[in-house]
Amino acid sequence: MASTSSRRAFLKGLGAAGVSVPLAAIAASAASTGKQIPDVLSGPGVLNLNARPGQAFNKRLSAAADDLRLKVPPQPNNGDEVRYKSGIANYTKGFAHDSFGVVVPAVYESYLAAVQTGKRQDFANLPVGGTEPLVDPQAGIAFDLEAYDPSQNSIPPFATLTSTSLAAQMIEVYWQALTRDVPFTDYSTDAMIAAAVSELNGLSAFVGPRIGGSVTPQTVFRGFTAGDLIGPYVSQFFLQPFTLGVMPFVGYMTTQPGDFGIKLTTWLNIQNGAPAPLESENPDPTLRYLRTARDLAEYVHNDVLYQEYLLAALMLLKMKAPLNSGNPYPPTLKSETGFITFGFPMLEVLVAEVITRAIKHAWFQKWFIHRTARPEETAGLVHFTLTGQKSYPLDPSLLTSNAAAAVFARNGNYFIPLSYPEGCPLHPSYPSGHATAAGAAVTVLKWFFDETFVVPNPLVPTSDGTGLTPYTSSDASQMTVGGELNKLASNMGFGRVDAGIHWREDIQQGMLLGEAVAVSLLRDQAHLYNENYTGFTFTGFNGNTITV
Repeated sequence: MASTSSRRAFLKGLGAAGVSVPLAAIAASAASTGKQIPDVLSGPGVLNLNARPGQAFNKRLSAAADDLRLKVPPQPNNGDEVRYKSGIANYTKGFAHDSFGVVVPAVYESYLAAVQTGKRQDFANLPVGGTEPLVDPQAGIAFDLEAYDPSQNSIPPFATLTSTSLAAQMIEVYWQALTRDVPFTDYSTDAMIAAAVSELNGLSAFVGPRIGGSVTPQTVFRGFTAGDLIGPYVSQFFLQPFTLGVMPFVGYMTTQPGDFGIKLTTWLNIQNGAPAPLESENPDPTLRYLRTARDLAEYVHNDVLYQEYLLAALMLLKMKAPLNSGNPYPPTLKSETGFITFGFPMLEVLVAEVITRAIKHAWFQKWFIHRTARPEETAGLVHFTLTGQKSYPLDPSLLTSNAAAAVFARNGNYFIPLSYPEGCPLHPSYPSGHATAAGAAVTVLKWFFDETFVVPNPLVPTSDGTGLTPYTSSDASQMTVGGELNKLASNMGFGRVDAGIHWREDIQQGMLLGEAVAVSLLRDQAHLYNENYTGFTFTGFNGNTITV
């Protein structure tokens, strides 16, 4: 009955607005499963400015009707929240915990109740364990005017606490923390990298990339796209020069040395949401190019969320990369060119615009579906089990792993050596917000440019990061714009794994979620152009062909 009343009120509102809306056409569009034919305003006759408000309304409504065709999918989580009532398998950082890092039961119950209602006041009333607040749960249930609703997207359930999959991911995170100071250029000769490769090869549940069926120094800690395995570990879109307006730039950065959260007291403080001792940071004074996992972790610690995609666009402009062949303004057209539509200004703001939509989708999954624990939380379960103080149902492959033993040999415990003093941010792990943002922005960049264009003059940092040298290996000719953009997305996501605050699964599913949001937004916008836009074709992260 409520939906009938809402529909009547909606139709009454249309009538009051004095707008002629083709409801039959909208209903047909909503029911259709075929491809939406692009709208083109150009036609015979004189431009009628008085008609534009109604036309704008109809086009927005038509885009919304297209979005409505996508039904709400199942939203399963992994069931651990029901299996482990104490919250040991799920995200609880920021609340009060006991001396073993287990959340206070009454607080946990209030947290889960707030998730069920979604009310701002219920979250505002939650007692935090320290002074650090939860990060914006309300964003997950905010609505938007572009792209389909977060409820219409779904990602697979995360690996369960007892699974070999979670064990394999935890082992990988341990190794990434242990090797974060090894230069990428030294992976083929470093003994610790060799140990990581050896152990990961022995894990049937490890889903990272392989060459010839094996994890190698070339594949270890890399992303899942084909472009990730070609060329240096770091994408060219961290290394190529660019110009911001009239100011020339190169990719120097500063790095924060040290590992954090490696004592029981500091680990407990971090879990309770104590303030991070940021004032004690002591950055390396030497400016360097990004050349280690520590550098990558620090890059995604202090980045402006859309900065690397804007910089990538500026690098592509500087290298004169051709646009997608579907662009309505081909070079042969001499009378006009794209600017606000299908030109660089459009792209430079679109990478930020798409991220604002994608992050809401990530926050919906984080807070209202999965509430997945962070690696730093799960490491506590490993520590207390292996030290005999508790017994948690973790897979034996994790408890007997060389990675866990190596962490203990270095620090005397099994906590993840964190790259950030404050550890992870105060929101659940799955999916990664950085990876979702990267997936969305990189999809827009691949949509806009010719992804087959080979990056000219590829570069690689020296092992100390103080300089760049030409990359001249045989696969340099395979380093395309599409491949290096995919690698950029993976680098941005895996930098958070390097820091010890995310899982591999967070990155892959986050990138795919961001891609889906970007495609939806671009389809919505396809209704609105005056140019004869017939769609751009590009390659998705999984190697699939996408036309939008």
